[in-house]
Amino acid sequence: MRLAAALPRGLHVGALRVAHEVRWRWWKLAWHVARRTVRGCRVLVFDAEERLLLIRHSYGDRRWTLPGGGFDRGESAEAAAAREVLEETACRLHAVAVLGLATDTGLPQLHEVHLVAGWTIDEPGSEDREIAACGFFALDDLPQPMSERFAAALPGYVTRAKAARQPAVDRPPAPS
Repeated sequence: MRLAAALPRGLHVGALRVAHEVRWRWWKLAWHVARRTVRGCRVLVFDAEERLLLIRHSYGDRRWTLPGGGFDRGESAEAAAAREVLEETACRLHAVAVLGLATDTGLPQLHEVHLVAGWTIDEPGSEDREIAACGFFALDDLPQPMSERFAAALPGYVTRAKAARQPAVDRPPAPS
């Protein structure tokens, strides 16, 4: 049994919050000392109805955002995106496309955040205590709160994702 699963939920979420603060400070120190950039991804995930998957973490900012996270050593943006979405929401990605770098990170010298798009036929859910909530939302009815920077960048991200979508042959089958 994993240690995290053995901890009471409240204690585990509290530990995640402390770990997030320590990690953030470590990343800043690593950048100032060695100019080491942290590589990660944010993922626009759409369902068959063209709704967007958003998550809310149980630690850190706690506003609605895209799923994503850091790269493992030697991992591609596509692989990191698929792994993070599966870990955070239990959704499998199809028709994955790398769109470039995200522009709403706030600390571009510290973070290199790759923007990736994909589609899924899965329903989101999370047994992970890291994620407080997740779900698909119509683009004209997004949940609040979101950061102002993310909300301002999101329409451009959606446009880029839809333009990069592969032909219908590569799309996941529509649910029956």
